[in-house]
Amino acid sequence: MINMDRDKVLKLDNQLCFIIYAASRALTNTCREFLADLGLTYPQYLVMLVLWEQNEITVKQLGERLYLDSGTLTPLLKRLETVRLVTRNRSREDERKVIISLTPEGEKLKEKAYGVPEQLLCRSGLSLEEFRQWRAQLLNVFQQLQKTAD
Repeated sequence: MINMDRDKVLKLDNQLCFIIYAASRALTNTCREFLADLGLTYPQYLVMLVLWEQNEITVKQLGERLYLDSGTLTPLLKRLETVRLVTRNRSREDERKVIISLTPEGEKLKEKAYGVPEQLLCRSGLSLEEFRQWRAQLLNVFQQLQKTAD
């Protein structure tokens, strides 16, 4: 066990999980401001990011990439389909698979989205190098936690 003053162990301000949670909420709320111009919620933006990287992906692959189950993804995808940013089609090879693809409007939205990461970085007060360091450290924490969960 880590040697920490017993009186401080259970203090909220000393909890790594809490500061990550609070920072995540603050980042998501800030991001929401920038996404309003795109007409996307934060979870929809995450879906679009994956599709801009790899168009035509199954719901299962998308869920694995975003760590979301199909029950969470389906309403997001339906909404994106309603606003004509994506299509959902059954695979010809395997009808159990649903393929998500970008529409021309979804592809076009990518141009408007390029400013979001830069705006968020500016608002965070981090330099690009600090951002890269923090991202690497948080990725390491995430990977360590994933190892122990498996």
